[in-house]
Amino acid sequence: MKKIILILIFVFAFFSCKKEAATHTDSTATTENKATPSDQDIAAAYTYLYGRYLVIQQENHDINVEKVGYNKIKYNPLGSAQFVNPNLDVAYLEAWIAVDKEHAVILNIPKVEGRYYTAQLLDGWGEVITNINERNYPKTPYGKFALVLKGTNPVIPANAVKIELPSEKVKMLARVELKGTPAVAKKLQEQFTFEVPSGIKIAPPLTIPDFTPAKPIGAEIFDKVKEVIDSYPDVMPKAKEYQAKAITVGEFYKKDDITKGHTEDIVKTKAIPGFLAGAKGFGTQKGGWSVSYVAGKFGDDIMARDIINYGGLWANEVKEAIYFVGLTDSNKQLLSGDKVYEIKFPKEALPDTMVNAFWSVTLYSVPDYRVVDNKLKRYNLNNISGLKKNADGSMSIWLGSSLPKNAPQENWLPTPAGKGFALTMRMYVSKKPVLDGTWFPSPIELKTN
Repeated sequence: MKKIILILIFVFAFFSCKKEAATHTDSTATTENKATPSDQDIAAAYTYLYGRYLVIQQENHDINVEKVGYNKIKYNPLGSAQFVNPNLDVAYLEAWIAVDKEHAVILNIPKVEGRYYTAQLLDGWGEVITNINERNYPKTPYGKFALVLKGTNPVIPANAVKIELPSEKVKMLARVELKGTPAVAKKLQEQFTFEVPSGIKIAPPLTIPDFTPAKPIGAEIFDKVKEVIDSYPDVMPKAKEYQAKAITVGEFYKKDDITKGHTEDIVKTKAIPGFLAGAKGFGTQKGGWSVSYVAGKFGDDIMARDIINYGGLWANEVKEAIYFVGLTDSNKQLLSGDKVYEIKFPKEALPDTMVNAFWSVTLYSVPDYRVVDNKLKRYNLNNISGLKKNADGSMSIWLGSSLPKNAPQENWLPTPAGKGFALTMRMYVSKKPVLDGTWFPSPIELKTN
């Protein structure tokens, strides 16, 4: 009996060990499966990180190439077009703002009446933090604004409005509408100033590989995933989910030559082509125009954030400004400077009637989104361009490398002969039909001339 009991104990122990070993094997296999990202996961992780890389690239350029420094306002010359996706309707000023736990930066905003203005603050992913203007701060639309790191309490002036920042660095873009009186706009522009205490500790921009709009960054985007993620908090609701996926892909990428080669192949054949295809038209599309109603506040739309950061960093939120991007004609053919196009707004849907501030249409080169030089030095048309209406009360904007037949010169926007181009239509402080999608820019129609 004693022998039988010993045998039973042995058998039980044997099968228990075997079961435990099997469970361990299953667990290890599951872990390995989790650590082996799918091709879709690799592409999604690339898309997620690319938006942050575009901002890091711009910070490096501004700080290390342009030498603009932190907490120093750059007052862009009126009409300046020497940067990506410029808006030529406003007096621009910009700055990288840096604070720390012990120090705040004070932003002084002048009293602006009768013209559009805003001081837009953005985070390290290109998301809008706030716009300081009379719409968002009706009781204190001007004066002193203390910019402080969230959760800290540095000494600030008693009369300053406290604005908490999500991290030590933010980007500021401020705009004052020219409105036909550029000298007044310039004077107001120069009254936006900083008060900066000494002793602020500022980390340098992250070092990243070089890349261009025509040649996006490759699989090396996964070289230091954790460092990039930790460099700035992300307000995207699904950020943690995307970050976990990116970390897994980063570990897979560095595992061995085989996994590295596979990752590089997926980035090259799926992630980058998928992004570039999306950049040719995204969001709501109609008549050659594309628009995203999540600009500036992207929700979980990582592709929209990438595309907008790629096409021109620092997009504003839609209640402040809506950007319609034109890359094709109404037949979905890429725009060409060798052709003639007409954008004809009906009498009852003129852009002037759809905004509370102003509107403009600007022409850019592709893929770098710079203004296209021409003999007229005309890069955009807007609500104060003196555009002529057609006999029926409609209004046409004409596009061509030379003045189209029967087109008023005032309504002509010159295009680059032999090259492609893109359009951006900006609608500032849009009315409800624009915000809810009822109104859309008129189609970009190919004409025979």
